[in-house]
Amino acid sequence: MSLYAVTDPATGEVVRTFPTATDVDIEAALAAAASAARGWGRSTTVAERAALVRRVGELHEERKEELAAIIVREMGKPLADAIGEVEFSAAIYAFYAGHAEGLLADEPIELLGGEGLALVRRSPYGALLGIMPWNFPAYQVARFAGPNLCVGNTIVLKHAPQCPESAAAMQRIFEDAGLPAGAYVNVYATNDQIATMIADPRITGVSLTGSERAGAAVAEIAGRHLKKVVLELGGSDPFVLLSTDNLDATVAAAVAARLDNTGQTCNAAKRFVVASDLYDAFVERFTAAIKAGADGIAPLSSVAAADRLQEQVDDAVAQGAHLESAGVRDGAYFPTGVLTGVTPENDAYHQEFFGPIAMVFRAASEEDAVAIANDTPYGLGSYVFTTDPEQAARVADRIEAGMVFVNGVQLDSVELPFGGVKRSGFGRELGRFGIEEFVNKKLIRSLA
Repeated sequence: MSLYAVTDPATGEVVRTFPTATDVDIEAALAAAASAARGWGRSTTVAERAALVRRVGELHEERKEELAAIIVREMGKPLADAIGEVEFSAAIYAFYAGHAEGLLADEPIELLGGEGLALVRRSPYGALLGIMPWNFPAYQVARFAGPNLCVGNTIVLKHAPQCPESAAAMQRIFEDAGLPAGAYVNVYATNDQIATMIADPRITGVSLTGSERAGAAVAEIAGRHLKKVVLELGGSDPFVLLSTDNLDATVAAAVAARLDNTGQTCNAAKRFVVASDLYDAFVERFTAAIKAGADGIAPLSSVAAADRLQEQVDDAVAQGAHLESAGVRDGAYFPTGVLTGVTPENDAYHQEFFGPIAMVFRAASEEDAVAIANDTPYGLGSYVFTTDPEQAARVADRIEAGMVFVNGVQLDSVELPFGGVKRSGFGRELGRFGIEEFVNKKLIRSLA
């Protein structure tokens, strides 16, 4: 049976299978990407490459209904959300197409002494390997491929086994946009083949979005072969509520931050840290709203994903936590719920819950709230809600995370860097910082 299969999470039906790559396929992909990197990636201008990337974005917009329908089949995302994902992906390609020349321009350096001149020239690394997850099949590719194709790097892309139809549809888009053979190559690779590709000298860098375990495995192989890596891994983002002048609006923001993509988002709010004077009222309203959010909720990405979440929730309750749940699980459909009474001794305290389950903690003070927020192995995103601007700045500065959003949720944008610290990984995607990751910042110093 093929590793790559479209399995409708709503029904469990295997809709379509795709052949796993052979070793001959992998060699062909590596050869094509390396050849395109030496040729197209070096001989074309940034403007020429950006024009192709712009067309990739336009084709995403033109084919958004088709791409969104595929995403729904593969991982159960509601259609409107899937369309929104494709539109955001199109915006990423458009951003890099429109800004690449400026972002990659030569940077003069003012000399402290001596004659001549110095500058930094940004040039491509070469062929890159991208390893992408299932939760955002179009968006994850866009934030990796968009900037790097503008740079002149070429892409070998390994998608999640449950998203082979998305992978094929995006391969067609890059081809139809006019990119040459080898500039973007989709591979239905196995884990062993991925390890082989990372070790291959034709691959110059690796970007992975996925689990801690996958990130550690990729980083270990890449480290042995001195390859640069960008890792965007898990998150258990804190939502710190210290004060509010509209509790209902804050609760609505908290629910949106937890239930986005049925809770299957790395930078979703997952741990809600609430000031003691607001705790009881927040828990009451938040729990009611989270449970009401079960109406019409989409399934998780698979029955296996639901099984993993069920085990975590059951263990949390067995270890003393209290669960308020919207109902009973049905296959991949998981009832929304809220856990309270989770102590540091409970395994759940340090885990990421990838689904529609929230944890709420009481904070005795600002100091206590910051301590709880930071008491996690993760450090991806975070949220701070307060009516005191000075407190907001103070707490945002102390949060150990790659991103802090103050008094708002779902504020991601193409120009804003995305990434984390601690066990959430390293490196950045999107914005100016995203295009800088796989660039040779070459110093050219001349006396002439």
